[in-house]
Amino acid sequence: MAAEDVIPLPPLTEFDRHLFREGTHVALAEVLGTHPCRYEGEDGTVFRVWAPNAARVSVIGDFNDWDGAAHPLFPADDGTGVHAGFIPGIGVGERYKYRVASWFDGYVSERADPFAFAAELAPGTASLVADPVHAWQDDCWLAERAERQGRDAPVSIYEVHPGSWRRDPAGPCRLLSWPELAGPLVDHVTDLGFTHVELMPVMEHPFYASWGYQGLGYFAPTARYGTPEELMGFVDTLHRAGIGVLLDWVPSHFPVDGHGLAFFDGTHLYEHAHPRQRLHPEWGSAVFNLGRNEVRGFLASSALFWLDRYHADGLRVDAVASMLYLDYCRSPGEWIPNIHGGRENLDAVSFLRFVNEAAHARHPGVLICAEESTAWPLVTRPPSVGGLGFSLKWNMGWMHDTLDYLSRDPVHRRYHHDEVTFSIMYAWSEDYILPLSHDEVVHMKGSLLGRMPGDDWQRRANLRLLLASQFTHPGKKLLFMGGEFGQEAEWAHDRSLDWHLLEDERHQGILRFTRDAARLYRDLPALHARDHDPSGFRWVVVGDREQSVFAFLRFGHRPGDQALVVLNATPVVRHDYRVGVPLSGWWRERLNSDAALYGGSGVGNLGGCVAEPVPAHGLEASLRLTLPPLACLVLAPEGA
Repeated sequence: MAAEDVIPLPPLTEFDRHLFREGTHVALAEVLGTHPCRYEGEDGTVFRVWAPNAARVSVIGDFNDWDGAAHPLFPADDGTGVHAGFIPGIGVGERYKYRVASWFDGYVSERADPFAFAAELAPGTASLVADPVHAWQDDCWLAERAERQGRDAPVSIYEVHPGSWRRDPAGPCRLLSWPELAGPLVDHVTDLGFTHVELMPVMEHPFYASWGYQGLGYFAPTARYGTPEELMGFVDTLHRAGIGVLLDWVPSHFPVDGHGLAFFDGTHLYEHAHPRQRLHPEWGSAVFNLGRNEVRGFLASSALFWLDRYHADGLRVDAVASMLYLDYCRSPGEWIPNIHGGRENLDAVSFLRFVNEAAHARHPGVLICAEESTAWPLVTRPPSVGGLGFSLKWNMGWMHDTLDYLSRDPVHRRYHHDEVTFSIMYAWSEDYILPLSHDEVVHMKGSLLGRMPGDDWQRRANLRLLLASQFTHPGKKLLFMGGEFGQEAEWAHDRSLDWHLLEDERHQGILRFTRDAARLYRDLPALHARDHDPSGFRWVVVGDREQSVFAFLRFGHRPGDQALVVLNATPVVRHDYRVGVPLSGWWRERLNSDAALYGGSGVGNLGGCVAEPVPAHGLEASLRLTLPPLACLVLAPEGA
């Protein structure tokens, strides 16, 4: 093939050009990138790339021996900065890059396609011509999704790193493919009773040890686990099993690898040009210039792409705090204030509002979750009232306080009682997820079990108490893989979870407890129906510092939907502990984390207790309970 084989294309439509320049195009992947098709009677591929400061862009690949002179694209004369052309004879599976020669200083580089739908297996860096399609069979799931993911629905998320959840036993260095993962993961999640899986970033990323958070494939799933079509099939399999799928998405920064987005056309095209804005000081990665409309469109199109093409049920947006604050991780003099002299990143605020509104308008009921660790107001409130428009926000305060409290020796917990009670003070300021995520089991923090104090028995009791606290506290739930059975070692991305631990009855007990707690949260309306409503919660025992006991009521929407939760954070059994309840009669013990079945001591209330007409804690009846050591009880009126 020679240069004359490149056929000129008509310019983008006026409508596409308008939206592209305006930064409101949410389907740029349909017009930019590569698209196999038939054009002017020939089969081939359309190539379009945005490189406004390039003097020349050529397509290189195996088909032309990577010759930059063979297939030059035509620069558009419409002011968009798009270079385009149709090349006959190139089809699905071909490797390619763009050879970009800049107007500035003779700069030449070879770049992967920012809009590629697929990429070759790392360490290769070429893009692949692709047109992924799948015969979806998840209509029933999609029809019910908005209800399944509503504010009053149970949402419990199992967070997964696909490369280390489970590996091939015959060759533990080999990553399992999406088809190989789907069946075992569906069985495990279904058995546990979780409602969703969240995948750590599956977009293509050059450095595996970044866990996907240093990504470049904003439209391409990583080839490490298979093809785009296989990822679609994986999502479809989970949907048909009644399991939702959330994807981690990173619009805050990107790595500066030479084949990627940084300095793409010899200028700082996707990232900020100013050195005090360009690089993220914590990660050394480039920061997207969200003040540039074309970049906003690129990222917005990426977000919608995963919801559209891959039927994702939502996105977890990583590092939102780093987007919102201009001085994030920067010292005085290292950042540029906004036009009002403040530290708020107004471009990022505008962008996040736009993406969230677009996602919810196009896919009602999807969950767009913010990993946001500051006190920025109204994160989960609509832009119409000044909010950012997210569906849910990670409750980092609850996570830190609860882990700090339960990591202490029980003898000291009386002095830190407020670490448990404080989270209720702000529990309804946002719509929260309670995360026990991968971030809590890396960087020398140890595993969840490893952070618990005491001897072996107490460590496991404390872990069950931590999980019980999560599943009974107001808010949706997220648990990182391994926590469900008491992974002993800190998580490592380059090996499988320690599934062999389940040969030990002690770890089986933790798994049984997680299963029963997750299923109870899902099945008992009182524990989820008012997760985001203060009328669904009431403290009963809040000030018993000396005994480190807490008790609260959870309420659903119907009068009988009630549950009493009692936590004893010491290894001392409390006998005849009176707790007020709203109703007389039989209260059944629905969960006891100290049950022998879970590896506990078997102390409890013989299946339940009769509420006597004796007022206590401002309520008309009360229960006389035996509180097991380092344990949580959940009781509900008969019939609830």
